[in-house]
Amino acid sequence: MLVITKIGLKMETQLEEIREQQKASWDKFSPGWKKWDDLMMDFLKPVGDEIIRSINPKDNDYVLDIAGGTGEPGLTIATMVKNGKVVITDLSEKMLEITKEHAKTRGIYNIETRACDVSELPFADNTFDAISCRFGYMFFPDMLMAAKEMARVLKPGGRIAVSVWNGPEKNFWVTAIGGTINRNMQLTPPPPEAPGMFRCANEGLIQGLFQKAGLKNTFEKEVAGKLNSETTDVYWNMMTEVAAPFVAVLSQADDAMKEKIKSEVYQALIEKYPDGNIVIDSSAIVVYGEK
Repeated sequence: MLVITKIGLKMETQLEEIREQQKASWDKFSPGWKKWDDLMMDFLKPVGDEIIRSINPKDNDYVLDIAGGTGEPGLTIATMVKNGKVVITDLSEKMLEITKEHAKTRGIYNIETRACDVSELPFADNTFDAISCRFGYMFFPDMLMAAKEMARVLKPGGRIAVSVWNGPEKNFWVTAIGGTINRNMQLTPPPPEAPGMFRCANEGLIQGLFQKAGLKNTFEKEVAGKLNSETTDVYWNMMTEVAAPFVAVLSQADDAMKEKIKSEVYQALIEKYPDGNIVIDSSAIVVYGEK
């Protein structure tokens, strides 16, 4: 019994450390996300649209948007639930400050922001009519716990839709820089279960977690997108200002190595897009469930 308790405490400590690292990272990179918000929101819009279509918000719904970042798709949902409300959560208060700025600019007042962790949602059971989560799931330290918490706060009959990235072979916008860094710096790959971009790419993974959490009528759908960088410079600058894992690794490289990696990334983009118009395909998976 003592051994089990110690193992449990160790796991909880590890999860807490991951959460604190993630919070610090999102806080640090919030200025980059604010700077590149127009480009990123255009890029991610098809996935947000599919999440919204899946949960089909009604006029008076009370909706939870988890890992909302700079505000989407929560803010768009808020424009659809005119007699309802959207609570937008994120680990990072600084990201939520950007959400509030965007809401004010767009004249959206039926929202509330809460800095909190998906594994400990500060809401009562059976609170929300629908839940959305765009590209947060693959970073949750304990994905089953997250599914159970989301199911807990969802009303009976409530709808949930989340999105995750498909595999690396369908997301050159990540591998163009990520693969080049890995090749040059010979990084040890993280364990498959560690939080990361492609952690949830396996077919049926999230559906299985949803079902274990008691959700039903689950399905998943692939959604294509395009990152319209236009130029190699825009791609490089954006990725090195919003992608925390890449920035962290590059900070360990000397100037010569950084320049080599940058040169090779540019070359890879030019080879793939010889006309110089850097518009990169992406692929995501939207997963749906009901309580």
